[in-house]
Amino acid sequence: MDKKYCYDYPRPAVTADVVAVAGTSFEEAKILLIKRKNPPFQDIWALPGGFAEMDEDIEITAIRELEEETGLKGVEVHQIGAFGKVGRDPRHRTITVAFLSCLDITAEVEGNDDASDAGWFSVNDLPVLAFDHVDIVKQGVELWQRMKS
Repeated sequence: MDKKYCYDYPRPAVTADVVAVAGTSFEEAKILLIKRKNPPFQDIWALPGGFAEMDEDIEITAIRELEEETGLKGVEVHQIGAFGKVGRDPRHRTITVAFLSCLDITAEVEGNDDASDAGWFSVNDLPVLAFDHVDIVKQGVELWQRMKS
């Protein structure tokens, strides 16, 4: 059954983003990124992620979006935190819950869904990132380092 939602006040959209880190040391660590197929930030690299469905837990959103955009499945995710700076998404008010996924080695990935490409990048040599993803990556890598020690 379709539900209608009507509100008399503005409300934010909610997304989930995933910082997938592969490697066993900081020197060899790689971050999984997707190239955005659509605006905003078309053709710019970003973290895999997207909008939460009304009937799914936010952790499931993260896992679903990671699989839809990169083909990577069967991963665990750990919550990094929420990012809600005003203006982080030029379309509208969006709050994201970021997650970390730790892998020992890189897996084969490909850009699917609304990603035109996907690939692994050295944590020490990341391209320009969309939205506020540089801040999310920084906190994700810090959490990854704490979990590895």
